[in-house]
Amino acid sequence: MNILVIGTGAIGSFYGALLAKTGHCVSVVARSDYETVKAKGIRIRSATLGDYTFRPAAVVRSAAELETKPDCTLLCIKVVEGADRVGLLRDAVAPDTGIVLISNGIDIEPEVAAAFPDNEVISGLAFIGVTRTAPGEIWHQAYGRLMLGNYPGGVSERVKTLAAAFEEAGIDGIATENITTARWQKCVWNAAFNPLSVLSGGLDTLDILSTQEGFVRAIMQEIRAVAAANGHPLPEDIVEKNVASTYKMPPYKTSMLVDFEAGQPMETEVILGNAVRAGRRTRVAIPHLESVYALMKLLELRTSKSLWGNPP
Repeated sequence: MNILVIGTGAIGSFYGALLAKTGHCVSVVARSDYETVKAKGIRIRSATLGDYTFRPAAVVRSAAELETKPDCTLLCIKVVEGADRVGLLRDAVAPDTGIVLISNGIDIEPEVAAAFPDNEVISGLAFIGVTRTAPGEIWHQAYGRLMLGNYPGGVSERVKTLAAAFEEAGIDGIATENITTARWQKCVWNAAFNPLSVLSGGLDTLDILSTQEGFVRAIMQEIRAVAAANGHPLPEDIVEKNVASTYKMPPYKTSMLVDFEAGQPMETEVILGNAVRAGRRTRVAIPHLESVYALMKLLELRTSKSLWGNPP
């Protein structure tokens, strides 16, 4: 396929490079690192997949610069306040273009599906430890599994093709009939570790879990309860499995913490806010989630005041 990746951060660069390795023609939309990627490509360092350089078929600042529309567009940006996802996609979509959204969070698809009602929308979840260390430099630390499914449900041939390409490239590419349930499943981990890493002042996942395991488990159980109340029951052992796997993984700095330290907007609303609102709609008791969400909003307010030269 002719594929366009919008976003040359850690996620877009890593998965775009894998698709190129399997023979797909992959171009990228780059912004702040345009000059570097245009001149040198994207360097991938990976303990499991090796070190190599991904040289996109084309590097553009906007999809409007492309001569032809892609068969498939991967939008790999964080869903944060001010992110104009529809605007970024407008010039990257033809009537038959598949739109793939690889982002964290709950309820991230409706805005795009409403803007492009005639296009196939594919939702993607990345289970990976990967970081952009410098312009055009990506460090793959662990994992890499990518779950893909049509929104609001189903598995198309295009989904199967993409999943097979990632399998060929050396990671788990999984096609799922119910991507929304999978989103709730991932939120079990994200809703606990992402905000706590920020609120703790920068602790990694092992420090958080080894000192506050009970609190982490309480947040995870509340996400499980909200998911079930909204029609997406999760496995009974999901909390136990998340705790066990986090103990086994290398100490990890979460993506939300990386954004906070860089002074970038965080995914507070799509990871926490949407889950809290879903819990309130279904009258689920979520005291831990509501507390963490409130603290994150206060932190964001304090940060915004400080940035404007008006610290509290």
